[in-house]
Amino acid sequence: MTSNLITVDPDIQSGVAVFAGTRVPVQNLFDYLEEGDCLDVFLKQFPSVTRDQAVAVIEKARVSLVADAHPA
Repeated sequence: MTSNLITVDPDIQSGVAVFAGTRVPVQNLFDYLEEGDCLDVFLKQFPSVTRDQAVAVIEKARVSLVADAHPA
């Protein structure tokens, strides 16, 4: 993923992918969404993550999934 969205550094959260400029694991966003929480709930719990960052990560994930999808 784009380096301005996600950071992977062994000195930050033991190398887990985090939102750039934060210590918030990207997995947390997907965990919240999977549990049925809306984006606003996630952003309220993790104010160091911007809406633009979260939406960009979701969009990158969508694009990577759709790119590999085969039409039915």
